Amino acid sequence: MECRMRFKAVIFDLDGTLLDSVEDLADSMNFVLRHFEFPEHDLNAYKMFVGNGMQMLVQRALPESRRDESTVNRCLMAMKEEYSGRCAVKTRPYKGIPELLDGFAGRGLKMTILSNKPDDFTRKMVSLLLSDWHFEMVLGARPNIPKKPDPWAALHIAEQLNLPPRDFLYMGDTRIDMKTSVSSGMYAVGVLWGFRSADELVGGGARILLREPEDLLVWL
Repeated sequence: MECRMRFKAVIFDLDGTLLDSVEDLADSMNFVLRHFEFPEHDLNAYKMFVGNGMQMLVQRALPESRRDESTVNRCLMAMKEEYSGRCAVKTRPYKGIPELLDGFAGRGLKMTILSNKPDDFTRKMVSLLLSDWHFEMVLGARPNIPKKPDPWAALHIAEQLNLPPRDFLYMGDTRIDMKTSVSSGMYAVGVLWGFRSADELVGGGARILLREPEDLLVWL
């Protein structure tokens, strides 16, 4: 039988895992699309657009015929400006996440966050909405650092915490997160309250699937 309490640390994805942020992202991007007179998208579309960083979100939201570098860059700048003032209007931790974080802290697990959201926004969101908990490291997308699913950042976190990757749970809501976990040698935990389906998570390598955050505490 697997020794579940061998885990000493956890890497959380942010959007779709800890924070329900899709409405603020959608509202911000739709504002930009209206400004440039492009078609808008519904909320379900944005659940598929997110995950690969803000630039890719912008690119996916634009009409296929207008995804040239100049248009993407203009819309990306506008998106960053709009989202900066809107990022915590509707965004909140998912139901059960505060209890999960309390449970992890009480068990002595070291908690970290790794996101493909730009680093400044990642840190801002954690400061605004997750400041009640201590995270050993909070990393978002930074220039010249490969984004998930590249394992570099996850392995960097493990190195900084002086723990082997096998000691980590890796918790996320997309195939990208599961592939990052698998490629870095961590234990892939897929969450079903986020933006993607069970089939996608299993296809990405999820070892277990969670329907509610507290399920993980029971499993541990």
